[in-house]
Amino acid sequence: MTERNRVVIVGAGHNGLVCAAYLAKAGREVTVLEAADQVGGLAATRKFAPGFRASCAHLLYLLDSGIAKELDLASYGLVMSEDGIDTVALDPEGAHLTISAGGIEGSSLPEADRQAWAEYRRMMSKFAAFVGKLHNRVPPRIRQKREDLFGLGKMALELRRMGRDDMREFLRIAGINIHDVLEEHFEDELLKGALSLDAVLGSFSGPRSNNTVFTALHRMSGGGVSIPAGGMGAVSDALAEAARNAGAEIRTGCKVRRILSDGLEVRGVELENGEEIPATTVVSNADPKTTMLGLLGARHLETGFASRFDNVRTNGNAAKLHLALDGLPEFTGLDRERLGQRLLIAPGPGYVDRAFNHCKYGEFSPRPVMEIILPTLHDPSLAPEGNHLLSAIVQYAPYRLKGGWESGKAAFLATALDTLETYAPGIREQVIGGELLTPSDLEAEYGVSGGHWHHGELSLDQFMMLRPVPKAAQYRMPVEGLWLCGAGCHPGGGVMGSAGRNAAQALLAGGES
Repeated sequence: MTERNRVVIVGAGHNGLVCAAYLAKAGREVTVLEAADQVGGLAATRKFAPGFRASCAHLLYLLDSGIAKELDLASYGLVMSEDGIDTVALDPEGAHLTISAGGIEGSSLPEADRQAWAEYRRMMSKFAAFVGKLHNRVPPRIRQKREDLFGLGKMALELRRMGRDDMREFLRIAGINIHDVLEEHFEDELLKGALSLDAVLGSFSGPRSNNTVFTALHRMSGGGVSIPAGGMGAVSDALAEAARNAGAEIRTGCKVRRILSDGLEVRGVELENGEEIPATTVVSNADPKTTMLGLLGARHLETGFASRFDNVRTNGNAAKLHLALDGLPEFTGLDRERLGQRLLIAPGPGYVDRAFNHCKYGEFSPRPVMEIILPTLHDPSLAPEGNHLLSAIVQYAPYRLKGGWESGKAAFLATALDTLETYAPGIREQVIGGELLTPSDLEAEYGVSGGHWHHGELSLDQFMMLRPVPKAAQYRMPVEGLWLCGAGCHPGGGVMGSAGRNAAQALLAGGES
């Protein structure tokens, strides 16, 4: 392998693996370097208690179907243990609400909301489809060149094809808050709370924050929600096999200390053990801050660029909870079928907003919001026979907690368990093991700045040609030979793989440099 032809990819998260597979299929010599002992990053399935396995990312709703087909992931073992799960908005008294693509079911739901749901779903699905079309494109630059003007014109044409009324509505609501939009359509607090949570999950925002309609559309743009057999790590494992089959080399347990550069172009990477791997092309799956300010170093950037990367908003605001249970928990008013769906604790937009208010001041709420799944109802292999796994995103958990997470973690865990007890009495006595990963833990264990699993906030000012920063949003960085391919690039977070494919296509179109 020659230095000139080698591409070194830093990080074997799913986007890095997608990028590796496409580059290798195109004939490039690819080496992927992963610090951990297994591939996948936040989408790896790992043991957290004897016999119990879980993934930080626990639901698949954004994986690009084109990538799955082009890389033939099914042939590498990727199957779903459950496809198209519904959402159940939990009520403390057991009057739950089930939300599906086909409609809404709930004894207390006003008839007006049932009727309004069809139009709301039609409108938001149409807008989400438009956002989804942008995922697999290298963002155009804002300049007077033909290819960029064509890209911008194509976006405008697709927007216009929505029809006049829908286009106007999209432009009206895309940048505003989800609270106001839901108030226009619905009366039921439980319904509005569940839809609010979908707009803020994993972000530093509340229902009344601007851009939350956009984040809701981003989440909806992938279609249905699935649970992969073997956990989310099965996606990463299939991608790794596809990359290896195409000719890529994947080395685990190889932590990159720094990207070698003379300030003008990259020369390769240096590992923690001192080994240097020469290369004229380095693609980083790490987040933009880690890559540009840490691995490369601000000294190799113009002051303006260094400042832009430093200003990328990366304050994580969600924790991940895994509980090993000695049996199936009983949620008040839930039968076994609905217990296997996606469960939300967000009994009203006001509840979500009050929970968010605490994190503004570096505190966690005594009443957090939660997304919960029991994947062992669909995939018993994740726990010993007769036992079950509960996997939950717990929001809000501010990265910069007053007093620090070392002292605050136990109190936050107790708060999360108290919240679960409200809906599943007796669940605390069923816990035989577990782990709570705060944003501080996620930063330390997975190397994501601020513990933000999207590598940066998903918002209109950090989207497309503005993600991660202006003039560095086409995956190619302002140092020759350095590229980004992770969630910090367009189109953002979620296990979708689009950033990895886009980066590979941009690199192949741009040549060696």
